[in-house]
Amino acid sequence: MISRITQATTDRLVASDPGLVRLRLAFSAVLSIVVAVLAILPFHQPLTVTLVAAIAAMTSAFTVNDETPAKQAVTLLLGLILGAASLTAASVGSAVPPLDSVVFVLLIFVAVYAQRFGSRGIALGSLSFFLFFFAMFLQTHLKQVPALLLALTIGIAANAVVRFVLVRRHTDAEFLRIRRAFRARLAAVVRAAEDHLAVGGSERTRKRLRTTNSRMHESVLLIEDTAPEVTGADSANRLRRRAIEVELAVQWLTITVQRTCAEDLDEDVRDDLIARMRRFRSLIERDPRELPLISETEEFSKMLVEGSRIDEHAAPGDGVRRALAELALADVRAQRVAEHDVSAVLDAADDPKDPEEKSSAFAYDNQTRSAIQAVVGGGLAVLGGELVSSQRWYWAVLTVFVVFIGSSTAGATFVKGVRRLGGTLIGIVGGLALALLVSGSAPATLALILVCVFGMVYMARVSQVIMAFFITSMLGLLYSLLGTFSIEVLWIRVAETAVGAAAGVLAAVVIVPVRTRAVMLDDVSALLDELDEFVEKTAGLLSGAENVSVIEKSRDLDRAVDKVRTTIEPLTHPVNLSSRRDYGWHVLTTVETIAFRARHVAARSQAGLLVNEADRLLLYTGRIRANIAMLGKAIGDPGGSGHGTLVRDDGTPVADRIDDPRARSVLTSFGHLDETVIALGRSFGVEATDPAPSGKG
Repeated sequence: MISRITQATTDRLVASDPGLVRLRLAFSAVLSIVVAVLAILPFHQPLTVTLVAAIAAMTSAFTVNDETPAKQAVTLLLGLILGAASLTAASVGSAVPPLDSVVFVLLIFVAVYAQRFGSRGIALGSLSFFLFFFAMFLQTHLKQVPALLLALTIGIAANAVVRFVLVRRHTDAEFLRIRRAFRARLAAVVRAAEDHLAVGGSERTRKRLRTTNSRMHESVLLIEDTAPEVTGADSANRLRRRAIEVELAVQWLTITVQRTCAEDLDEDVRDDLIARMRRFRSLIERDPRELPLISETEEFSKMLVEGSRIDEHAAPGDGVRRALAELALADVRAQRVAEHDVSAVLDAADDPKDPEEKSSAFAYDNQTRSAIQAVVGGGLAVLGGELVSSQRWYWAVLTVFVVFIGSSTAGATFVKGVRRLGGTLIGIVGGLALALLVSGSAPATLALILVCVFGMVYMARVSQVIMAFFITSMLGLLYSLLGTFSIEVLWIRVAETAVGAAAGVLAAVVIVPVRTRAVMLDDVSALLDELDEFVEKTAGLLSGAENVSVIEKSRDLDRAVDKVRTTIEPLTHPVNLSSRRDYGWHVLTTVETIAFRARHVAARSQAGLLVNEADRLLLYTGRIRANIAMLGKAIGDPGGSGHGTLVRDDGTPVADRIDDPRARSVLTSFGHLDETVIALGRSFGVEATDPAPSGKG
């Protein structure tokens, strides 16, 4: 019983944290703090200086996320320089008020603006800001600057030791863990499909199917991102194709199960289908390296035989049986490639990677607009925070910074502000309870602070509310450690957070506001550009005109959908009670379906597959691209008129004279993609009409 519970807990951990990436980052942050504190102890510095070393170690572990160790080392070195300037400015400013508040607000502008420079800009901006904040929190002064710089150096050096020596990233082991997470999430989808079929379909089980599919998609993307580091860029393309095939097979299984639930099934048939899915899950070994053996089992052979029953002998539930057989076959192919065939010949040539677009150092765009809003919000937070507490106004400024990092619209700022305030309120209770629990015990207080740091880093990418809870609890413990803890201080913390959230939202709504819908339209337009390029390149590949990796193009489309998903979140969030919520969900579901259909096309496309039907193929895809262009024009000018209408398929697709099942499968997927583009048009008020007789091809 205990072993079963342990295994279930392990499976849940693996599934929730693919590759244990968040676990590694959280452990690295805690270990960096421990190393930094141990390293500074021989210097016999006061507690405030020791805490600066710990904070420097923690923030560098949390914020520096460059792709390679070499880039990480450069960012750490730059962080040391900028961190020294930040600590010095904070210490000087504290002696000459209100210079500290002016510098702090200006620092918000720099930190938010720095997001335009990617992960390094985010890391350096955040590191500088948080060091300035903690210097004010610890009430450092000018005479301490040499000791503070020593502590900063020790803290960043401690993180470097942990990052590059003690907890190095091992790509082979991480790749295997990601594959294990993929297995766990695959099993979760199948289990959700079982439950959906068992109850005959319900809104609760349908939502669970959607959630488990989304989580499995995350694992597929992680596999695709990690594979080149483990197998090399060339071999990774084949693995990417197989991983997408598995994902498509899983999604098809869930679609088939939902359709089957609408049928009038006998209980015996329903029980048989559920039993088959359970048996399939039993064949998924916990260690992915053993998975190719699944093909040698009698159960696997039985699945393939029953799943290939010809239509003349069709029986109720055959759709699920066939989908399950396709999933089993796709799974085995993917695992064999991952473990044994990574050096196989590619199905298609890789595209040369497009050079990364370098951000201009000075430009007026969304990042500049957000930085202006943040600095105005910071100024309002200083004024409001001073009214609440002349000593702890910087909490309000911190909240402004947090709600603007990663936010591009007024709606996103509002949602982050609500989450921040909610997490702080919950954290007040936790911090109070923990501080009272360990009152008077420094070792216990330090241990709980480390627990809070671990929880903060581990949950940062999952829940802002939980992260805010751990931050607030940690700060309550720090107050206790410094001997300044009181319930009044914690309530001032809540009030300052509320002031900061209100100031941030007010600035986002009033100062050059960016509406969520406007950014959503821009992101959908960018997605349509990616879709147009995908259709163009796929047509070239199928017609034999060029040899490109459409898998990479489908990944670009996935990234565009992820961006739409992030932008549209304020519309779909529970705090949004307007009718726009259903509209947001509809748009999101439609663009996700476009990405799904594109992945299906990419997984089946091969060079020259339709070379004999190239002319008709180009006419067919040309109409789809014309629809995409028409829709993009309408979205780009939502208030305009005369955009025309989309053109539906004329009922005689290219596949009507093609016998090759692979080619027919690709073209069928193209047809579904075409239908989804038209469905997206309806979301934006763009109608579709039947083609003129001359348009038939």
